[in-house]
Amino acid sequence: MGTAAQFLPLVLLVVLMYFLLIRPQKKREKQTTMMRNNVKVGDEVVTIGGIRGKIVKTKDDTLVIEVGADKIKFEIMRWAVSKVEGEPTSNKKILEEDDDEEEVAPKKIMPKRMKKSAAPAKKSTEEEIEQVEAEIVEDPLEENDK
Repeated sequence: MGTAAQFLPLVLLVVLMYFLLIRPQKKREKQTTMMRNNVKVGDEVVTIGGIRGKIVKTKDDTLVIEVGADKIKFEIMRWAVSKVEGEPTSNKKILEEDDDEEEVAPKKIMPKRMKKSAAPAKKSTEEEIEQVEAEIVEDPLEENDK
């Protein structure tokens, strides 16, 4: 009994590590391999190097993507795909089935439109000058010095 009691904390630690580290990592790996295998022509992808492109041709282990305004085409390995931007709904449904939690997109706040109102009539420059002169307050000390 004494030796079994000594190994119990070690066994509990291994089980805890499995549920906290190994299981979530395998789940992420499964999702990424499924995403990489389900890419098709027309999807927009981002590579692990940060290059954005549109898939033009798919092969077994490679993809041909089109990049930039000049539409340069080059071939990448399928494992180099980091993220699919133009992901079809069927792939999203498959990935969402594996997720236990649902994510809700935050509501976008749009500014209110301002109503057009009649613009106030502009004062002539003479009226503006008179108004500024009326607002200027003379310093009482200056009057005593004169």
